Amino acid sequence: MAYSRAGTFRKTILAGAALAALGLGAMPVPAAQAQDTETQAGAGRQVDTITVTARRREETLNDVPVSLTVQTGAELSERGVTDITGLQQLTPNLTLQVASGTNSTLTAFIRGIGQQDPLWGFEPGIGLYVDDVYIARPQGAVLDILDVERIEVLRGPQGTLYGRNTIGGAVKYVTARMGAEPEMTARVNVGSYNQLDVLVSGSTPVGDMLHVGGALGQFRRDGFGTNLYTGADQANKDVMAGRIAIEFTPTESLFFRLSADRVDDDSNANHGHREVPLPAAFGFPPATLFGVSPPPEAFAVPEHEYDTWAGIGDRNEVITQGVSLTGEWILNDTLTLKSISAYRDGVTHSRGVDFDGTPAPIVDIRSPENVYEDHQFSQELQAVIERDRWQGIAGLYYLNSSAAGAFDSVVGLGALAIPGTPTPNLTQGTSGNVDTRSYAIFGDFSFDITERWAMSLGGRWTRDEKTATVFKANYLGLGSPITGTPNVPIQVLTDYENDATYEEFTPRVSVSYALNATTNVYAAYSRGFKSGGFDMRGDATATPLTAEGYEPETVDSFELGLKGVFLNGRLQFTGAVFHSDYQDQQVTSAQPNASGVGLVSFVDNAGSSTIQGVEAEGQFVLNDYFTLDFGVGYTDASFDEFNVYAPDGSGGYVIVDVADQRSFENTPKWNGHVGLSYETELASYGSLLVRGDVSFRDSTQVTETPVPAIDQDAYELYNLSAVWTAPSDRWELGLYGRNLSDERYHPDGNNFSGLAFGESTIAYYAPPRTVFASVTYRY
Repeated sequence: MAYSRAGTFRKTILAGAALAALGLGAMPVPAAQAQDTETQAGAGRQVDTITVTARRREETLNDVPVSLTVQTGAELSERGVTDITGLQQLTPNLTLQVASGTNSTLTAFIRGIGQQDPLWGFEPGIGLYVDDVYIARPQGAVLDILDVERIEVLRGPQGTLYGRNTIGGAVKYVTARMGAEPEMTARVNVGSYNQLDVLVSGSTPVGDMLHVGGALGQFRRDGFGTNLYTGADQANKDVMAGRIAIEFTPTESLFFRLSADRVDDDSNANHGHREVPLPAAFGFPPATLFGVSPPPEAFAVPEHEYDTWAGIGDRNEVITQGVSLTGEWILNDTLTLKSISAYRDGVTHSRGVDFDGTPAPIVDIRSPENVYEDHQFSQELQAVIERDRWQGIAGLYYLNSSAAGAFDSVVGLGALAIPGTPTPNLTQGTSGNVDTRSYAIFGDFSFDITERWAMSLGGRWTRDEKTATVFKANYLGLGSPITGTPNVPIQVLTDYENDATYEEFTPRVSVSYALNATTNVYAAYSRGFKSGGFDMRGDATATPLTAEGYEPETVDSFELGLKGVFLNGRLQFTGAVFHSDYQDQQVTSAQPNASGVGLVSFVDNAGSSTIQGVEAEGQFVLNDYFTLDFGVGYTDASFDEFNVYAPDGSGGYVIVDVADQRSFENTPKWNGHVGLSYETELASYGSLLVRGDVSFRDSTQVTETPVPAIDQDAYELYNLSAVWTAPSDRWELGLYGRNLSDERYHPDGNNFSGLAFGESTIAYYAPPRTVFASVTYRY
């Protein structure tokens, strides 16, 4: 049924694209909206001007030769989107979702390129920025929509404009500058699963030169399921987030902003749902655990998709926080200097994640109190130049970051013992840290060659210096000194310290042509780079080369695009065709070692690939009441080479190319959305906005290797919202329904196949149908 529905929906999207190309319909772009729009006489209501800062200066969307999607905070609120993962449903060729086993670790992909593994020290493929500050780690990066002006999603390699180079794209979270008058907004959300969100934000001037503002949000919800073994909530939410800022404007040419933020996520660990029963060879129950004999159903597949029988404790806490200082000095009408200084740190307190989904210690990740720790300091200096016929930015960037982690992997043997006999558990203890220093010089300049022709030239030189320490050992028994158990190692697998330096120059060039005052076409080329590093889980006994690290990966991206306003100002349309050559891909894999009783982790430059596709989106004002917006993305990604280690039968490994057996993860071939909104004035009773959305996502794989039990079929999601605003604009009431068809889909999963690992296949399900109401007061 999923494929039949998918085919119907895809045909609908493609029909809309064809109409848009003919100027008769619209492919949507979610739009940041200007407050004032100049309309043509007799044209009726028109699309709003879309203003962005993708190139570090204010421009209209049509003038930027980059494929990007923009959503304002108001638009996200109207749709009932509460965190940035909701952008996945609204943005072509974007994956933003919660990583397995967590509530706040981000998995991000754009056009097939992203971060496969949220392991510490592994560089993300997609850059996340909060007010121009780069967020180096995915832990705690599932940001709630709190006091946000807009979010911009840029597709393709970035680095000639932004602080840190990113190979696949960037997500830019922007908050607004404070106004001249006191402002305050308070909002309460109440919904299904005992959802209760309280959000307060505001700002006030203190004299003529000083403004103070901030935001505070508490997000709470019961779990969608239950840990049937411990009784704890499964997939719940318990988050407190806050931000405070001070803005100082001593003169018209000087501006400073000091801001601090903190997110404390106390949501329980998400152990996922076991998809296949424990093999009969284990017996039922397989062992008496700590004096408790679990019932036989603890080793079957839980009936409810959000339930688990995980035996590890559920306590989990993720804290991320930071402080930044931004300064701007407008020297004259031509030159503005800018400085961005920031410090951030994060820590994850966890008892671990159960990857077998049973009370038995078959495949468990057991962690000390601080399983992940990281901190970063960054400094960026910019010079922004505005001339009549040319504009540009030049900058220097420095990043000093450190990330560390430790955990125990209980692998195999743990439940193979006959009940009543000792259980010879095998534990692999792993710990390590990586320090990174990054230096960069970047610049990007645009030139108006003629009235219609323009060119942009940019480049970036990056130097990354990394130092890593990694330790890994096997212990007989349950636990290791890493988690406070004084077991003695029976085999040290990895124990090294090493360093490496990676350098790359990455250019960007684009040419654009103005067909008329509101329509541009462009062609662009850019090169992306992600530095190499060291595998924090590497097994130097099985693969000695892990101590030498893995090399950088690069991508050469080509793009043709069209952006314009048509049909007398009623249609905003953007579209792009892209082709990417992806080289030396860093691929993470874990598989049983040659003896079959342990796991070997690999991070290698295993692959090269070709990625090509299309994006189109737009907004069409149908009449004074109805507005249609929709988007479609298509990605054809295939491996040209994919090398893996395979046992050679004598305890060693050989390299085998299995490109024909591998597919891209987190990369649907088709994805899209359609939204229809109705807005009307209710005379003296205010206004009403009713909006319906349907999004589509084609089938995806959790890893490059197909795993039918956890790979996701195509699916659609239906959302509906209604928002009433009082005549004074101070009060607002909203009703929101998300995933109204109650689609049960799992964007992530883990697979540990083999009898020694209990055929442990775990899926992590996305939220079911939820409904909530909101009350908002503005002053």
